[in-house]
Amino acid sequence: MIELAHHTFTVERVYPQSPAKVFRAHADTAAKRRWFAESTGFIIDSYSLDFKVGGWERTRFRYGEDGPPMTNDCVYHEIAANERMVFSYAMTIGGAPLSVSLSTTELHAEGKGTRLVFTEQIVHYGEQDIEGRKDGTRQLFERLAAELNR
Repeated sequence: MIELAHHTFTVERVYPQSPAKVFRAHADTAAKRRWFAESTGFIIDSYSLDFKVGGWERTRFRYGEDGPPMTNDCVYHEIAANERMVFSYAMTIGGAPLSVSLSTTELHAEGKGTRLVFTEQIVHYGEQDIEGRKDGTRQLFERLAAELNR
């Protein structure tokens, strides 16, 4: 029987751009693909985004040419323009479940910029390194910063 590991974590990041600009980087398919899916070493087999309540985001990818196929399937449950997104997503690796999460991205005006507050409630299938997931999330938000500066 596979062990389950439950975790909750929050990552915060301040960007000098407005909540509207940070929100657009989540809503625009080309921008989201650049900062969310594309990264050194990852091969993107497919990416699609239907950014609306009830919509989805799907990524099919591998790490390296010989890496096992991985998936990330997301459903958007609430979208409040320039304020927040509530979504759930499931990941697999080599066809086996890796994790399922409920996540919230909140955007708060802070001066002329934005404080992004990301909270994730996650269940991992098997023992997983939660610090690794948190670090990966921080790296995503570093790539978002680069996208916002494009």
